[in-house]
Order: sequence, then C-alpha cells, then structure tokens
Amino acid sequence: QVQLVESGGGLVQAGGSLRLACAASGRTFNTRAMGWFRQAPGKEREFVAAISWNGGTTNYADSVKGRFTISREHAKSTVYLQMNKMKPEDTAVYYCTAGKGPFIPSVYVSPENYDYWGQGTQVTVSS
Repeated sequence: QVQLVESGGGLVQAGGSLRLACAASGRTFNTRAMGWFRQAPGKEREFVAAISWNGGTTNYADSVKGRFTISREHAKSTVYLQMNKMKPEDTAVYYCTAGKGPFIPSVYVSPENYDYWGQGTQVTVSS
C-alpha cells in the first residue's frame, strides 16, 4: 500500500514557476516508478512526466518538455515536479501516482499502469 499527498499547487502568472511535491508513505515507494498526470476541466487525465525507481530515467509529455523537471528523493520518500515558464494551458489539477513497476516503458504514459493516486493539487496559471 502506498499513500500519496501532493502539495505546492497555487496561482501563478504566465512565465512563472511552481514546484509540486508528493510525499509518499509505504515500504514500496523506493522500488516503484513515479509519475505526474494532470486533468483540466472537461478534459481527460493526461500524462505529464514519469521517473524510474532510481531516478535514472525520466520521460515527459511533449507539451512540457524543456519546461518541467521531475525528480525524486528517496531519503524523504518524495517526488517533485519543478514547473518553469508556465503557460495558461498548464492550468489543471495535478496528480501524483505510483507505478506498478520500477521502470518507465513507453506504456507508462497511460494511467492504467499506475496503482496509487494522490488527491490532486490545483495549479492555475493566469495570462
């Protein structure tokens, strides 16, 4: 069992930055890949970024590549999403999620490859 709690969301102007954090509890955090997804009103949940169990591999959606960075800190059982050069289209509820395995094959852009989800944190980017 893994419990995930996101923090760090809020309101930011276009071009600004936010850092989301996801604190995990449970023994298997350090052996699982982790991901961030987001969902805007009226839209499906979409993949944002993922990181392998040891942080050695990362993957990003094209829409955030070069602006967002995912990282993890095992000692704190926490995964982060640093968001820079934010755009109004980044506005969404952001969810942290724990993968079913340690690695991030290409299919890990789909939510069905993740076991546990946080409650979400709202991010709003004003123009």
